[in-house]
Amino acid sequence: MNLDHHPCFNIKAHKTFGRVHLPVAPRCNIQCKFCNRKFDCVNESRPGVTSAVLTPLQTMLYLDEVVKQKPNIRVVGIAGPGDPFANAKETLETFELVRETYPDILLCVASNGLNVLPYIDDLARLKVSHVTITVNAVNPKVGAKIYSWMRIDKKVVRATDGAKILLDRQLAAITGLKERGILVKINTILLPKINDDHIEDVARAMGELDVDIFNCMPYYPSSGSALEHLPEPTSVQLERSRKNAAKYVKQMRHCTRCRADAVGLLGETPSPVLMQSLVSCQNIVSFESLGKSKVKEKPYVAVASHEGVLVNQHLGEAYQLLIFKNNGNEIELVEQRATPEPGRGNRRWQSLSRILSDCRALLVSGVGKNPRKVIEDNGIDIFEVEGMITEAVKAVYEKKSLKHLTVCKIKACGASCGGNAMGCG
Repeated sequence: MNLDHHPCFNIKAHKTFGRVHLPVAPRCNIQCKFCNRKFDCVNESRPGVTSAVLTPLQTMLYLDEVVKQKPNIRVVGIAGPGDPFANAKETLETFELVRETYPDILLCVASNGLNVLPYIDDLARLKVSHVTITVNAVNPKVGAKIYSWMRIDKKVVRATDGAKILLDRQLAAITGLKERGILVKINTILLPKINDDHIEDVARAMGELDVDIFNCMPYYPSSGSALEHLPEPTSVQLERSRKNAAKYVKQMRHCTRCRADAVGLLGETPSPVLMQSLVSCQNIVSFESLGKSKVKEKPYVAVASHEGVLVNQHLGEAYQLLIFKNNGNEIELVEQRATPEPGRGNRRWQSLSRILSDCRALLVSGVGKNPRKVIEDNGIDIFEVEGMITEAVKAVYEKKSLKHLTVCKIKACGASCGGNAMGCG
C-alpha cells in the first residue's frame, strides 16, 4: 500500500493511478445553497452526481469489474452522492468488504465533516488513509450564506447557528484525523461575492491544523439550486484565491470535480462499459445466481467475560468486550474493545454495533430486549450462554448448536448485574 499513489493527494500520481468512487451514500445532512443532487447527466462531472446508488454488496460486484478492466486503480473512495456519514452504516460496511477483499488498496472518503467525529476510530481501524473535508467558511456568518440548513442530532438547524456547529465539528474531526495519522485534504468551494474574500482565512485556519493539502474548487452553477444565478469564478479569481491560500498550505491544482461514481484517471472520459456495469449492479438482488457469493462471514466473535475464561457477564455491566478469531487451529484472543458509556439509551447500542461491525456474533450471559434488537438489526447475532469461551466461540465458527450452553433461566434486565439495573440504558 503506497500512500503516494493517491491521484488527488499527489500530482505525480494522477496520470498513472486511478480511483473509483462507490456511490453508496444517497442521504445528506446538509443543504448547500449551491447544490442540487436531483439532476444527473452522464456527461456532467461534479460532486453529487451519480447514475446509480448501490448497496455495499452490489459495490463489490461492480468493484470486481472495475479492477478487471482498469488494473491501475489504486484508490477506492466514497464521496456521495450525499454525505458518507449521513449513511455511516453503508459507508463502513462497504469499507469492511473492500478491505477484506482488496487488502492493499487505498481507502478514501470525502465528507462535509458534520458527522465524521463519531467514526474516526472506525476509519483508523479500517486503515482509511485519506480523508477529504469540505470547509467553505471559518466564520459562521459567511457559512450562513452558503448553507440553507443542516440536520444535527435529528433537528434541523439553520443559518448562523447551524454554521457554527458545523465549523466546530469540522475542526474537531480534522484534529482527530491528524492525531491518528490520517492524511487530510480540504476542499473549499470558491463562491464569487460570498466567500471569495474569505478563502485566505479558511486556508490560514487549515494550515494551523496541519492539513496535508488544500483544494480551492471553482463553483459550478447547478440548475435548481438556491445559488443557480451565481456566475462561475473566472480563472483570474481562482488563481488569486489559490495564491493567497498557498501562503499557508500546499495547493491541489489538478482537481476535476469528480462525480460520486467517478472511475479511472482524473479527468478520464467515463467508460460506457463500466457505466452500464454500475447501472446493472444496482438491479442485482441475488448474489448466488452469479455463481459467486460476496456475502463473506465477518471474522471475529465478541465475548462478555469477567476474567477472560468464561462467558459469564451481562452486556449491561461489560466495560469491555474480548474479541476472538479462529486462526484455523485454535481460538485466539485478538484484542479488547471498550464499550460505550452507559446512559444514552439506544444510541449506546448503535455505537456498540459500530464498534463490533466486524464481529459475526456477541456472546453474553444476559442482555436486555432493546440492546438485543438494536445490535441484531445491525447484523450481529447475540447468544445468551454461559460456559468456556473457547467452546462457545468454536461452536459459533463451526455453526454448531449452543443449546447446551444456553442460560437456563432468562433473568430480567438488571437481575444478573451487580449494579442498579441502569446499565442497559
